[in-house]
Amino acid sequence: MSNRVVQGRMVTPAKLAELVEGEPVLETEDIADADRDCPDCGGDVISVGYMPSVTEFVTGYKCQECDWADDDR
Repeated sequence: MSNRVVQGRMVTPAKLAELVEGEPVLETEDIADADRDCPDCGGDVISVGYMPSVTEFVTGYKCQECDWADDDR
């Protein structure tokens, strides 16, 4: 499992997915670098693949410095 620091706190892939989705998710992949900058603050963006339901797979993106988050829906 790859843990990362987000807004000063260490987060697991499941916690990162929950930050993006707004609620707990079923399953997650490891956290990865998204190779993009945050559109709000210019900080580093990381990504995590997760399943919010049994029929859906989503890639979520979260800035490590500010509140910005998005997904590929």
